[in-house]
Amino acid sequence: MNPLRAVTALRELRGKPLWRLLAADKSVLTIALLQQVLLANEKVLPASILYERLERSLDALREAGEDVPREARAYVAEWLAQGWLMRRLAPGAHEEDFELSTEATTAVRFVTSLLKRRTLATESRLALVQQLVHELTEKTDGNPETRMEALLAERERIDREIEGVRGGLVVALPEDRAIERSREVIALTDELAADFRRVRDDFDRLNRGLRQSLVEHEGSRGEVLEALFAGVDVIGQSESGRTFAAFWRLLTDPEQSTALREALDLLVRRPFAKRLEARERKFLLNLTHLLGEEGSSVHDVLQNFARSLKSFVQSREFMEQRRLHSLLKRATQAAIAAREAVRPTEDIGYELALTSSRIRSVSQWSLYDPGQRMADGSMHDAEVSTIDLEWVSELVRQSEIDFRTLRAHLHELLSEQTRVSIGEALERYPAEQGLGSVVGYVALGVKHGEVTEGLEVVSWLGRDEQQRRAKVPTIYFARDRRHELAD
Repeated sequence: MNPLRAVTALRELRGKPLWRLLAADKSVLTIALLQQVLLANEKVLPASILYERLERSLDALREAGEDVPREARAYVAEWLAQGWLMRRLAPGAHEEDFELSTEATTAVRFVTSLLKRRTLATESRLALVQQLVHELTEKTDGNPETRMEALLAERERIDREIEGVRGGLVVALPEDRAIERSREVIALTDELAADFRRVRDDFDRLNRGLRQSLVEHEGSRGEVLEALFAGVDVIGQSESGRTFAAFWRLLTDPEQSTALREALDLLVRRPFAKRLEARERKFLLNLTHLLGEEGSSVHDVLQNFARSLKSFVQSREFMEQRRLHSLLKRATQAAIAAREAVRPTEDIGYELALTSSRIRSVSQWSLYDPGQRMADGSMHDAEVSTIDLEWVSELVRQSEIDFRTLRAHLHELLSEQTRVSIGEALERYPAEQGLGSVVGYVALGVKHGEVTEGLEVVSWLGRDEQQRRAKVPTIYFARDRRHELAD
């Protein structure tokens, strides 16, 4: 590839989601969250679970001091717009499912693979290359003589190995190489699962392309339309469809799938498998199940696309789409023709009212749940309030308190003891005016008593028969000033 073509291809690649994710300002945060939420465990999550898990991860990052000012829904909306997430609504589902796009998955796997220490030229990878080269050479050889020589040489090698086993000579693979090859199997399987997603994306693009060609076709019947009415599965007969169908037959072959499952069960029971990580052993045990799930997902998508495409053509929706496309095309042509005759700033005597409403996806709305907005009906004991002197003075000015009765109570108490506090006065003589009596005692104390530091808790019975308490300044009335309280 010459430099100009390379620059053009790389410039086009830079505008795609894969490169945008790697070059984003918050790529470290984004890749870490995508890997943890949508790649480490489940690959597909319903919207509610995705928001919940992502919010927990964001809270953990905030506690660690990371700058994550936005909420989970805002990040998901941005990732959708950037093409890093995909959402689908399964038939009969009540909410959308989210998953990583193929390009985002590739970017996340590439970055996380750099964190893993790996030998570049491993023995297992070299052996795999040699095996594939030898097999390719044999399978493409059309000469009967050389093919026969290769088969005889292979038979002699197998006979020698059989004789050695009969003699008790069994050469097992060393544990280090066995672990290495096991991890190569895991890496290849992981890449194979990513290939399933690429195939599904190919089907998605093919489905949209076929629908577009059907809508834009101006004749009575096009080739695709003829094939659909003839009962041909257009998507299944495409190149991607035939490739996946061959792979699906291989994956669902009972004999081969059973043999693979039994081999994996034996493999994880080997002594060397104990040195693998628990995650790796679990991956090997679930390998056939993982491939089956990924393949089944693509198979279902393929079937749904084929059925929906045929239903699209046979229903009135197809005709309505063609009519709408024709109207838009005529309007565009008319606008292009008018461009030469009408200046952009010319008044044409028509006003177009533009809406200021914000257009949002229906999936971003949630039903109102009254249970989430219910007020807390529980009752808690209120803290004792504090009554300061300025507040007391204001209340005295605005109310009528029976100071004569309060003075008489204090005068009588001081005839029996040398000092009396407001709390002691309220214990002997209940507050007839409730809070008013308490305020009155405080007002008299400021004028005729001794105000000390600290607060005193006093209580009284209100008119509603409820016991109340308050903190008032600690004030003492002395006997030597008893005459000041006389009427």
